[in-house]
Amino acid sequence: MRILQLAVLLLAISGFKASASGAKKENILRVCTIGVASLDTLSGYEKYYEIPDENLNKYFSDKLDSMLNSWYVQNVFLLDSTQLAEADTLRQTLPDSVYIQRLQSMQSAVSLSYNSTVKNYIAMYTNRKPKQVAVMLGLANYYFPMFEEALAKYGLPMELKYLPIIESALNPGANSSASAVGLWQFMYPTGKMYKLEISTFVDERRDPLKATDAAVRYLRDLYNIYNDWHLVIAAYNCGPGNVNKAIKRSGNARDYWKIYYNLPKETRGYVPAFIAANYVMNFYQNHNIYPLLPEFPIITDTIMVNEYLHFDQISEVIGMSMAQIRTLNPQYRRDIIPASKTKAYSLVLPQDEISAYLENETTIRNHRRNEFFPNNEIVNPQTKFVSVESGDFKGRDKVIYTVKSGDNLGAISAWFRVRVSDIQYWNKIRKNFIKAGQKLTIYVTEGQGEYYSRLNKMSHSEKQKSLNKKPTLSSTANKVVTTPTEKASTVASQNTGSNSDFVYYTVRKGDNLWTIARKFPGVSNQDIMKINNIKAAESLMVGQKLKIMPKT
Repeated sequence: MRILQLAVLLLAISGFKASASGAKKENILRVCTIGVASLDTLSGYEKYYEIPDENLNKYFSDKLDSMLNSWYVQNVFLLDSTQLAEADTLRQTLPDSVYIQRLQSMQSAVSLSYNSTVKNYIAMYTNRKPKQVAVMLGLANYYFPMFEEALAKYGLPMELKYLPIIESALNPGANSSASAVGLWQFMYPTGKMYKLEISTFVDERRDPLKATDAAVRYLRDLYNIYNDWHLVIAAYNCGPGNVNKAIKRSGNARDYWKIYYNLPKETRGYVPAFIAANYVMNFYQNHNIYPLLPEFPIITDTIMVNEYLHFDQISEVIGMSMAQIRTLNPQYRRDIIPASKTKAYSLVLPQDEISAYLENETTIRNHRRNEFFPNNEIVNPQTKFVSVESGDFKGRDKVIYTVKSGDNLGAISAWFRVRVSDIQYWNKIRKNFIKAGQKLTIYVTEGQGEYYSRLNKMSHSEKQKSLNKKPTLSSTANKVVTTPTEKASTVASQNTGSNSDFVYYTVRKGDNLWTIARKFPGVSNQDIMKINNIKAAESLMVGQKLKIMPKT
């Protein structure tokens, strides 16, 4: 207490000296303080420490913005300007008493204190980042059940499920400047300590299920050390070593707010951000924010794989986009599942793709196998996956793409079926910053340059639809060119198990068997129902895969 008061006093004296020295600017240094409410009661503060009115939002706002650029958000939520329009008249800061009363009403094993810094974070979520909150609320439907299951398994408070909101904004592909990775932002040493595999091909810090289990065990172990959830949350962010130093420098105080000034700056904002996340995920409706649900629900299932498998094999046989496979399986670093008879690995797919995978499992395994795994060995990653350098573009076509308003690297990488990191490397882009009118150089598979060049002339919605089409080779490769608008919404897949060529069609909003049949001359409603074992026409679901046998 005395140390904190002395710090405030020294700051005030410094401000006085600056003023007394003849400086003409007013308010050169202003210390704004507000008491910390313990929220055990509304009448008065049971605990009172001088905490500055610090605005530490910059440490967390970038995570919210990067989450919006992920493939899952861009393609499953199908964001548009009308959905994201903010009702500015309803974005307002409320009196402190309202926030305190709402926080007090929450049943929480973690103390939900309140001060100016907490208020700043609440304002960041509710006033300045409402669209990001809306998407996180939608993502929560996918991630929170697995968080809650792990927390229940180890007997930890359920409100800890909000920790990944401030860690990664629920983005499994998140990377920090300190090399922390995944939903729970594990550093390499901590990940290894909790038995997460981190190798050339696999990084389980990105695996939502395994990282969640490890994170909850880590939180449990930290609580056994500190017996205080605020200190646990701080230690999760900056490490037990830094928290122990802060405790020692604060006269062995074991209260987060007493050691506040001796913590790293980002960690000083960590507990307030966690409290604000608890608030906004429970009172979002009071701020005119509502969950932004996916255009179609992604319900996933898991298959165990016990042989080497490349994502391209799956994508090219059943027609899934590489971006979607990567998003659902973020733990595989090089698009390879390094499975074997002695060690199986999981493959997560949308539920409506499971049947297509199982029906074509042998075909998928054999597809281009000698190319990906010659002599049943994984190709040297240095020759297979190294970024293409200047003058070494053999086997690729060069395409120049002009960035349009609303584009982002995540969407562009999905349209061109390349990695974001490759686009960044080819164009010397730092972080994810691009602007309308910018020319991007992109290298695609040889023979597909003409196909991808057409993306420059497409609208955003047309480019999104192109994700459901298989790229075609140009005439220079002695192949017939299929334009992106032909065979709309279909993905061809060779069924080597029979003498027929099938086409897979993904059911879209507004489709029925009659409209689908019209896309394939000679195919009737009954043909589609028979080959897909459909008993009732009205049972069609958006996202469902239909097998079609075109008539020749």
